[in-house]
Amino acid sequence: MRRVKCLFAAGAATLLSSAASAGDMAIAPPPAEMYAPAPPADFGGWYLRGDIGFSNQRVERLNNVLDANNTSSVQNLGFNTAGIFGLGVGYQVNNWFRADVTGEYRGNSPFFGTNRITYVGGVGTETYHATKSEWVVLANAYVDLGTWWSITPFIGAGVGGARVGIANFTDQGIANNGGGALPGLAFGDNASKWNLAWALHAGLAYKVSPNFTVELAYRYLEMGDGLTGDLRAFDGTNNVFNPTTFKNLTSHDLKLGVRWNLENPPAYEPPPVRKG
Repeated sequence: MRRVKCLFAAGAATLLSSAASAGDMAIAPPPAEMYAPAPPADFGGWYLRGDIGFSNQRVERLNNVLDANNTSSVQNLGFNTAGIFGLGVGYQVNNWFRADVTGEYRGNSPFFGTNRITYVGGVGTETYHATKSEWVVLANAYVDLGTWWSITPFIGAGVGGARVGIANFTDQGIANNGGGALPGLAFGDNASKWNLAWALHAGLAYKVSPNFTVELAYRYLEMGDGLTGDLRAFDGTNNVFNPTTFKNLTSHDLKLGVRWNLENPPAYEPPPVRKG
């Protein structure tokens, strides 16, 4: 019995000693602290662009100093579709704003028009033919509206200049003064003029790769007025300086464009884990 009591006392002493030692042990440190990864910085960089497309052009009316003799005028005017070819350079400021400068050539667009007029003592008709082309330079700014499945809708605006050229202008008229129809034909010299131009853009961009983007865009373009040279009769005579003005030229354009980023987007690497 005494031996059992001694063994019990020895076991109790050992247990108390272990508990005391455990109380003296240092508390284990918490797991190493992890940083939440920071979002990657917005990408900014230079890009080149190219565009092709076609135009759908309008003119408000044709004006000539001799129109002062008319009491009424009803014009029907229109252009054929023409090609658009452009190049530019721009800068992607961040993931929602970019800007570029573009220069483009707008190919020859055949023009056809008619004018039914009345004047004191008679009536008449005029038939117009010409071709028109432009060089357009614009500074543009765009807002990208977000990206879904690599497709980014955007809107934008631009301002610059348009060099409008009118060539091969003819005005064939038939006047009736009550004594029979009298035909006439006038020619206008080729001429061009620079105007203030502005544009509105809207479209969709598809990112094919980090450096290559394809755009499908609509653009409304205001180009100011076009002007012919002085009109002369078929025999070269002219009694008054009377160029014809193409008033308020506008265009609804559809364009396919590409953008090539000259700088690679930065690759994001998470920060190293700080160990305790």
